[in-house]
Parts: sequence; C-alpha cells; structure tokens
Amino acid sequence: MIDRLVARILGLEVRLLACQARLNAHTDSEALHDLRTTVRRLRSLLRPLRGLPGVEQLESAASAVGTLTTPLRDREVLAAYLEQHGKTEAAQRRRAQMAGAYPAVADSPELTQLLMILDAFPRFIRAAQREGLLGGLRQRIEKRLDKQWKKLGKALRDPAHDRHRLRLLIKRVRYAIEAYPELDRLPKAAMPRLKSAQGALGDWHDCWQWLARAEEETDLRPCVPVWQTTMEKAEAKSDRVLDKLIASCFEKS
Repeated sequence: MIDRLVARILGLEVRLLACQARLNAHTDSEALHDLRTTVRRLRSLLRPLRGLPGVEQLESAASAVGTLTTPLRDREVLAAYLEQHGKTEAAQRRRAQMAGAYPAVADSPELTQLLMILDAFPRFIRAAQREGLLGGLRQRIEKRLDKQWKKLGKALRDPAHDRHRLRLLIKRVRYAIEAYPELDRLPKAAMPRLKSAQGALGDWHDCWQWLARAEEETDLRPCVPVWQTTMEKAEAKSDRVLDKLIASCFEKS
C-alpha cells in the first residue's frame, strides 16, 4: 500500500512538471486544464491521509494552486464557448487576457511551492513508515472513502440539495475512487453514474456562472437568453441523472 502511494505521488509530480513546461511554452490549449486535474487528483490522494506528517502543508500548497488557476480556467472555458458559437471578438478579447497568464502560472510562487513540497513528500512518507506511523493505513483510507460516499448519499437524499455542493461532493468521490482503485467497494454502476452526474452539473454550473458574469461584462448579454434556456435544460437533466445515481447506488443503503 505504501509503495503504491509513493509511486502515485511520484507519477503526479512528473505530470505537474510536464504541465508546467507546457504552460511555460504555451504548447497547447489543454495544459491549464491538465494542471488543474492533476492537482485535483493529488488532493484526492491526500485527503484520506490527513494527520500524517507533511500532508497539511502539501494540501495547503495544492489548494493555493487551485485558487490561483480557477478564474483563469473559467475564462478559458468561456472563450472556447464563445469561439464555437460565433462570438469571435468576445472570444479573442478573453484569449488576449490569457496570453501572459500561462507562463505566469508556470512561474508562480504557488506552483513553485507545491512542486518543492511534493518533491520532499515521499521522504516524509518513508520516515513515517520507519517510525511506525503508517500502521493501519489501508483501514484509515477505507474509512475516509466510506465517509465520503455516505456524505454524498445524505446530500443526494436532501430534497433541498444544493447543486454546487453536490457537484463538489461527486468530484471528490469520483477522484478518490480513481486515486485508490484497489479499495473501490462501490456498486458497479457508481463510476459511470458519477461521471454522468458530474457532466450534467458541470453544464449547469457553466451557464449559472456565465449568467452572473453577463451582469458585469456587457458583451456577453446577447448570450443570456440561450444560457437561461440551456441552464434550465441542464437542471432537468441533472435531476434525472441524480435520480438514477440514487436508485442504482443508494436505494439499499
């Protein structure tokens, strides 16, 4: 278990370094997205390890990178949508704003700090192992994963559930499963249902966020009627998908 954990940490470090190089050179349009996904996977790996040496510092550094890149990714996604829907000028304005953002992220103190702490983290794990602090590691992780799953189930059954919170809980559960696949004890239908729910809630969240931006950014206002309609459809779709998730994975729990 510990060897697999260290191997996954090293693999994520390599991916982050590759994303950093891609951002610096601006080689492709997916570098920022891949960076954020890798950071999210790292945080999912770390969440069940809270309390172990070095975890708090690494979690904090990963969170800082997430906070730094969230508005940039939001702008990137919006620019891509505008381009696809013929709003070329609006898209180009936002892409121009992003021109210096990619190398700035690559050279940011937040990413530098994360990579520095991540590079040292396997040594913390091995030191904790030598001192006998990792006894019952598998049980610790299993308990945390089970707690996340039950928390999601409770939120789904709440008639007044908040779509923002559900989206985050679903992402946490999904990435936690992917972080520890050997500990996956969920129903067979769980992963495809989680992916569908995350996608539907993501579509809803995009429209919700863009409508809020349109109140401040006047060039977005022609899109408002379409976004309102799309958001309503996404709400209905997400409700259907979430109902299927409850029926297939939580009805007996």
